[in-house]
Amino acid sequence: MRALIAMSGGVDSSAAALLTAAEGYECVGCTMQLNDCAGKDAEDARQIAERLNMPHHVFDFRGSFREEVIGSFVQSYLCGRTPNPCIECNRRFKFSRLLDRADALGCEKIVTGHYARVRETADGFQLLRGLDSAKDQSYVLYMLTQAQLSRVLLPLGGMTKQEVRRIAEENGFVNAHKQDSQDICFVPDGNYARVIEQVCGKTAVPGDFTDLNGNVIGRHQGIVHYTVGQRRGLGIALGAPAYVVRIDAEENRVVIGTNDDLFTDSAELSGMNWISGKLPGEPVRCTAKIRYRHKAQPAWLHFTGADTAVLRFDEPQRAVTAGQAAVCYDGEIVLGGGCIERAFRSENGV
Repeated sequence: MRALIAMSGGVDSSAAALLTAAEGYECVGCTMQLNDCAGKDAEDARQIAERLNMPHHVFDFRGSFREEVIGSFVQSYLCGRTPNPCIECNRRFKFSRLLDRADALGCEKIVTGHYARVRETADGFQLLRGLDSAKDQSYVLYMLTQAQLSRVLLPLGGMTKQEVRRIAEENGFVNAHKQDSQDICFVPDGNYARVIEQVCGKTAVPGDFTDLNGNVIGRHQGIVHYTVGQRRGLGIALGAPAYVVRIDAEENRVVIGTNDDLFTDSAELSGMNWISGKLPGEPVRCTAKIRYRHKAQPAWLHFTGADTAVLRFDEPQRAVTAGQAAVCYDGEIVLGGGCIERAFRSENGV
């Protein structure tokens, strides 16, 4: 059986390639060129593929990535939301276009270095958390479907990062001690606003900071510089800690409040993906994460349509943010998730 290995040039995907080959698969390596800064990574991937005696391809997706992921990221920020572009990259490239290339190359499986697991049961395929809780990446894979899971191999799901580095070191990989990427690939310095302004070709428009009652309390530098829950860099002195509570893109204003004002217990979700493919007919008891580093909290999920739902937490959560994903779990099993449209307090629905 042939497998197409997504090789980023990092240690994780390289170890995944080695482990897949050790399982007896006929492996083909590939690197997706998504931006203009990937030259060194592609060369590292090529060297690893050569060492493992597998062919290596570079797929140039820069144009479509710029339009579909970077463009979507920019538009989301301009609408006052805070997106997770890694999820869109997984949705549109790593588990979509990559499967198309696998078909073209006669590969039945695709392989990535994500820390998550796939399990086949009598009822279909399940996506599970990675065993290493510090590295678990199941949150960014909630969009996977049954058809995709049936073709995905995730060799690192049952391993720790330390084990992966040891395997790479023992096999003399050039990237055995390569530092993990900490930022979004097209925002390596973390300056989102600058990338947005470069893509748009214009600087952000300043506007008003207001309090929750609409009173103007200062001027902001443009809504793309802010996200819900932010405290630093506001330049406002109110005599007490001030936080971004809401971003009103239509009015070009940033609403400021206290830390207590950031807590809500409910969220409307759109674009729901239910991994089993069988929508539940009644509310689902689960735990849910509202961002990658959030600890999953007890909640009820109520479907309101084929791909819409309302998530209600047992206890209020801090900074539930439009544009982020809410992902639901049953223990170690990923049930599915969707995009947060708005957060509200259930007692008054606003």
